[in-house]
Amino acid sequence: MPDGPLGGPSHPASDPASDPASDNPSDSGDATGRELPVGYPSDVEMDVHLRDGSLARFRPIRPADGDALVDFHDGLSPRSVYRRFFFTHPHLTRGEVERFTYVDYVERMAFAVFDGDRIVGVGRYERLPLGTEAEVAFVVADDHQHLGIGTLLLDHLADVARAHGVERFVAQTLSENWDMLGVFLSSGFPVETSTTAGTVTIRFPIEAGEDYRAARASRRFSAGATDPPSSSR
Repeated sequence: MPDGPLGGPSHPASDPASDPASDNPSDSGDATGRELPVGYPSDVEMDVHLRDGSLARFRPIRPADGDALVDFHDGLSPRSVYRRFFFTHPHLTRGEVERFTYVDYVERMAFAVFDGDRIVGVGRYERLPLGTEAEVAFVVADDHQHLGIGTLLLDHLADVARAHGVERFVAQTLSENWDMLGVFLSSGFPVETSTTAGTVTIRFPIEAGEDYRAARASRRFSAGATDPPSSSR
């Protein structure tokens, strides 16, 4: 799906120095001793079982993930790239890498999904100006699709967004992208769609209502996930 305010090729990359996540180096570090950005939410890192029983690490993206993000994008099939950006875009620019890895974890949030040291999925939201709506987008490595990663990214992004006052998500995808449409339609959220010229716009509130909680509980039971239960905020 296209980035829109999420910073795709049609938008100039922001200066990382102006991002709150990069203004001040953190005094804390991760298990490898690397500095973590200011405001980095370590509490939302988690290991999650996928549909095939394998374990993946979900954590907020960091500036140090730039090289891994480049490798991830370069490894995507042309079809997956086209579905994400709506046009051929085989390589990320330096500005895109900076924008995608420098987030403030509040107005702009991104999760990276790791299989070992390799990124196999990325999901992000960006709050739209002057409101409580945020645009959401994600993409999954071709060899890790259909394992539930997209749905898990949506769940975790909604948890974080909800905690920061976001009330609705909006997304766009191609009408032929049934995999992405299926993630939204089976999420348990009350999804509304509209289609124009082959592009589907999806909008839905992210309140954790009864239908959503039931759908998420079913997903967790089926996958044997180890992540904490969803907040009802």
